[in-house]
Amino acid sequence: MSVLAHAYETARARKARVVLPEMDDARVQEAADVLAREGLAEPVTLESAQSPENYVDVVLKAKPKLSLEDAMGLLTSDPMMRAAAMVAKGEVDAMVAGAATATSRVIRSAIYTVGMAPGVSRASSFFLLRFPGEKYFVFADCAVNLAPDAETLAAIARASAASANALMGEARVALLSYSTLESGAGPSVDVVREAMALLKGDALNITGPCQADAALNPLIATRKGIHGGGHSNVLVFPSLDAGNIAYKLCQELAGAQAIGPFLQGFAKPICDLSRGATAQDIVDSTVLTVAMAAG
Repeated sequence: MSVLAHAYETARARKARVVLPEMDDARVQEAADVLAREGLAEPVTLESAQSPENYVDVVLKAKPKLSLEDAMGLLTSDPMMRAAAMVAKGEVDAMVAGAATATSRVIRSAIYTVGMAPGVSRASSFFLLRFPGEKYFVFADCAVNLAPDAETLAAIARASAASANALMGEARVALLSYSTLESGAGPSVDVVREAMALLKGDALNITGPCQADAALNPLIATRKGIHGGGHSNVLVFPSLDAGNIAYKLCQELAGAQAIGPFLQGFAKPICDLSRGATAQDIVDSTVLTVAMAAG
């Protein structure tokens, strides 16, 4: 069974409540109709939200330095904030947004309501790339962290491995660079090496620094000194430039479907969407968000 087919099966069994705060967008409305009709999730609109004062406590818990007035102002002025607060309160199981909203607003709403998961200091994201022949890869980070330092790269790798484990049952991670192992030098590859050092004690199947061909081709991996490598299904890019360019090239040149971006590191499920998402992309993103939460 493919990753997406298994996620659909999981979503039908769970029947999660998902808030879709952009229901005035025709794509979101179409996706909501499909989700409800096929029993994949119960779409919830912002009309189901309580009044802003009922969510002040979750904002002040996530951001204790805010004043009561500031918390009320955020909840009153920003529908994304109210939708995320519904997740924090447990009124819904997840939020899926971003079809008509900037990623920065979706992330801010999550930070100010559900907060970060224990032990996580910063948010990141990934796309699930579905290639012809039902081949799946996690690409991270393609939407959030512009120029991650070593600590951030390590956090992205950990979060992406957890996401891949939830969706694919196994995470084989490659920290990508223009250099494989010790073959090159320079500031950007040094950051990847530092990230690998930070991950040394983690129980992860991880390789890096690693060129993309060595991450994906066992013969090339062996030639470049990575014995048993070349089977990565999680690709962690050294910068937002690299990740964003890579996934869009895969879409346009290889016919891959890029589902997401999915946000990682929050205490409860919050999914961002590409503003170019189709209705089917929104359905798939919702289903995968529910499946990860169930896992």
